[in-house]
Formats: sequence, C-alpha cells, structure tokens
Amino acid sequence: MLKKGDKLYSILTGSCPKCHMESMYENRNPYNLGSLFKMHERCSHCGTKYKMEPSFFYGAMYVSYAVGIAFAVAAFVISFLLLGATLLQTFISIIGTLIVFLPVIIRLSRNIWINFFIHYDREVLTQRRASRSAS
Repeated sequence: MLKKGDKLYSILTGSCPKCHMESMYENRNPYNLGSLFKMHERCSHCGTKYKMEPSFFYGAMYVSYAVGIAFAVAAFVISFLLLGATLLQTFISIIGTLIVFLPVIIRLSRNIWINFFIHYDREVLTQRRASRSAS
C-alpha cells in the first residue's frame, strides 16, 4: 500500500518529493500531450523548486531508457511467454506498448529523477505552517 512518506508514493503519483502534498504537474493526466511537460515552478505547500537548473530534467532521459526497457520486457513476457505470440507479433506488441505508454514513461522518468535529489521531509510542512501562523 502506498502512503505519504514513501519514495514510491511520490514517483507513482507525481507529487512533490519533499512534502507529497500536491502534484508537480499542471495537469495530472499524462495523456494530455499539450501539457505533458508543464510543471509548476514551486510547490505551493513547502516551496520546493522543481526546476533546480535550466537543464535539470535532461538526466531523466537516461532514466527513461531503463523505464522503457522495463515496459518492453513486460510486453515481451506477456505476449511471448504468457500468450504464446509469434516473434513478429511480440515485436509489434513491444513497439505498441512503448508508443501507448510513452507519456507515462516520460512522467515516471521525471519523477524518478527528481526523487534522486529531493527527499521527503515531514518537518518542512510543520515549519512552513508555523512560519505562516507567526506572520
């Protein structure tokens, strides 16, 4: 079961890696291709800046390779080993899987990449709330 505070929660939901309170993306649906890459500048709850430097998410390209391989292997296992498809049918199913899940792979890769550098901090929320109430 996923719960706030787990890295996997932030990776799979696309939520802020520091507080897990809001989505990093302007539109949570990765299949809305017009806003696939549009992210909030900062988290409105904890103030975490998502785009730490101009080319920060270039590193996610390397992660997307590994995530794409995982999806391709899953498609191979399902089509070839479980369903008994021919090699050509299996190849087509792998290509189809990668095309259909491309937006998901892109988002997962970005989520994994940012979670390498920013870690969950339960105290950041209490500090932020305390500073707001003191003002």
